[in-house]
Amino acid sequence: MTEQSCFHCGIDIPKNEEINFDEKKFCCAGCKTVYEIFSLHDLTCYYDFEKSPGATPQDIQGKYDFLDNEAITSKIIDFQEGNTSIVSLNIPHIHCSSCIWILENLNRIQPGISISQVNFPQKRVRITFNSELVSLKSIAYLLSSIGYEPYISLENYETGKNNVDRSLTYKLGVAFFCFGNIMLLSFPEYFEIKEFWLDNYKPFFRILIFLLALPSFLYSASGYYVSAYKSIKSKMLNIDIPIALGIIVMFIRSTFDIVMNYGGGFFDSLTGLVFFMLLGKMFQTKTYSFLSFERDFKSYFPIAVTRINSDTSEESVPIYDVLKGNRLLIRNQELIPVDGILISEKADIDYSFVTGEAVPITKKSGDKVFAGGKQIGKVIEMEVLHSVSQSYLTQLWSNEIFQKKVDQKHKTITDKISRYFTPILLLIAFAGFGYWIFIDANTAFNVFTAVLIVACPCALALTAPFTFGNILRIMGKQKMYLKNALVIEQLAKVDTIVFDKTGTITTNKKSNILYEGTTISDENMILLKNVLRASNHPLSRMLYDFLPETKRIKIEEFEEITGKGLWAKTENKTIKIGSVAFVESPDLDSSEIEKTALHIRIGEIYFGRFNFQNQYRDGLATLFLTLSKKYKLKVLSGDNDGERANLEKILPEGTELIFNQKPEQKLEFIKNLQDEGQNVMMVGDGLNDAGALAQSNVGVSISENVNVFSPACDAILDATEFSRLNYFLKLSHKSILIIKMSFVLSLLYNVVGLAFAITGNLLPLVAAIIMPLSTITIVSFVTFMSNYFSSSNLK
Repeated sequence: MTEQSCFHCGIDIPKNEEINFDEKKFCCAGCKTVYEIFSLHDLTCYYDFEKSPGATPQDIQGKYDFLDNEAITSKIIDFQEGNTSIVSLNIPHIHCSSCIWILENLNRIQPGISISQVNFPQKRVRITFNSELVSLKSIAYLLSSIGYEPYISLENYETGKNNVDRSLTYKLGVAFFCFGNIMLLSFPEYFEIKEFWLDNYKPFFRILIFLLALPSFLYSASGYYVSAYKSIKSKMLNIDIPIALGIIVMFIRSTFDIVMNYGGGFFDSLTGLVFFMLLGKMFQTKTYSFLSFERDFKSYFPIAVTRINSDTSEESVPIYDVLKGNRLLIRNQELIPVDGILISEKADIDYSFVTGEAVPITKKSGDKVFAGGKQIGKVIEMEVLHSVSQSYLTQLWSNEIFQKKVDQKHKTITDKISRYFTPILLLIAFAGFGYWIFIDANTAFNVFTAVLIVACPCALALTAPFTFGNILRIMGKQKMYLKNALVIEQLAKVDTIVFDKTGTITTNKKSNILYEGTTISDENMILLKNVLRASNHPLSRMLYDFLPETKRIKIEEFEEITGKGLWAKTENKTIKIGSVAFVESPDLDSSEIEKTALHIRIGEIYFGRFNFQNQYRDGLATLFLTLSKKYKLKVLSGDNDGERANLEKILPEGTELIFNQKPEQKLEFIKNLQDEGQNVMMVGDGLNDAGALAQSNVGVSISENVNVFSPACDAILDATEFSRLNYFLKLSHKSILIIKMSFVLSLLYNVVGLAFAITGNLLPLVAAIIMPLSTITIVSFVTFMSNYFSSSNLK
């Protein structure tokens, strides 16, 4: 930064027009004000990340007055409950680490803002704020005052569509036009045809070629210059530096040749280089977009919701089939997948998934309920206002509140290579130029440019994210849904697997149920059925499906006590369904107590129990036998050990079986294993196992087609694919192998390319064509190997 550039935004200041403050120079009062704001709140670390990272704040007085209109803000705000509101805003000016840092520290500037999280690739910031202390309008003006003016378009919020940045497409089009026409005009130069008209008009054609090259050099390649300039300013060398240097050197050399009449220059190679590099970048962008599309819209969560039809019948449907106007049934602990209006008299909603606050909020009939809340208590009904947003649910699942701290070894490898790649590449390029300049000037320039272009680490940088992205897509299609790419690496490190029993290795789809006790009257059967209707526990769901259909009655009070049972009250009757101790059943002999059962007490009368003969999932014995060869296996259960003998017959010898475990004991068990140095994967049903799933290195929730969603889990596995768990673990190991193979392939390409370039046997245009081909090769290799391993029988 020169003496006459603005300390905040970096633009040049006309002489005698600078504003001096705190021994620093600013171009305008706006930049000075932003610096004062940062200084006042002890946020001057903003300038440590990058020199002059800010933008000049604009005068936008009155621009956001429309945000005073509640009807408008309701369309923009993602969530609003009581004092807590959440909004996601597009911030076009986000461009570096300083931007991320300041936008995630807005709470230090503005009281009322509690959390702000930046999505750098999408240039969005998600802000949680107290609507009593600060308004959306105030936040918009605050962002604008510090140089991060939000882009708010009501059309985008109403249609759900974002403006697409087509600048890369335009640059590619201009580059192609220039490249094609320059190649056409250069034919006479190639063949050195001795013809009167061509010889006489050669200067004209060369000037025309020069003029055609300017748009490609100045516009199409501008992204490389900007990136290289920012990289040098931040004292970090990136790959765009040698590319930008190569382009500039070719342009200067070609212009010099034309001016001195030494020849037609290398404008054909220059424009070809820009075109093929932009083509490679377009290919990479489209590839990532494809993976993002697969991740966002291919029924990302294999969970369903209960829809009530016009004839009052209930059916379980995928959440992406839910439409506006549908009537939904939400049971205890179920996720509300859509915004809607509460039809039931009252509901308690836990919005901790959205806000991080675990205090339930009471809603009344006619109130709006937001997607992402978790229903607590008796069953409720609601009418849908908007169809489900998969991307919104994905955002909830990926909330930083629920993220685990994990190693990122593959990123470290990529970063290390990229860090040393550029300086070594520049050294080789200048060494090659220095050697050849004394032999042949043309060859020297060709070597210098070819070295800078051919040795591109793009393929290296692309290897890990693309491999994991492709594996994510493949697993998703096979009903194993991972939170993010890092989970794949964690899966590959697992050495111990802990299984929950009920609802995980057993299925609630089928079970032999026998009743022992006093005959239950029709009136009490109606009561029992309606209480069970609100629960999501696997045994409750099995018994609910087993009992005959009855009429619906109102349940006044309902509570599900984890690890114990259900308590409900209606028509002055109290009903308890659960364990022996919970319902205070009469004394039973030990053999009876050990059975898996739900005991029934209505009022003061103990009626009896429903005994369950557990049905284990298909392929369980084979799966455990296969897994036992490589992993330590353990089974935890909250039930008594009545099933120990059956499990010991089914499971391989050495499988540890632990019964009578409360949720907190399961969590402690996982923690103890980790303290011993084991990498633990917990497989549970996501209901009573939330703590254990969160504590484990990898938490896998089994989905049995019910809308129970735990953000603590790292993966959701469709219950129908349970027997293929070993396949998914093997595929994660193979993905690491693919990354290592791709790294070797990329390094081999770079070594061979540099060998040809340094010896003068590689023209810059050929290098430009080879560079995107290397990216295509890596992507093709990764895709082929991923598909090969995923389709092969991994044993």
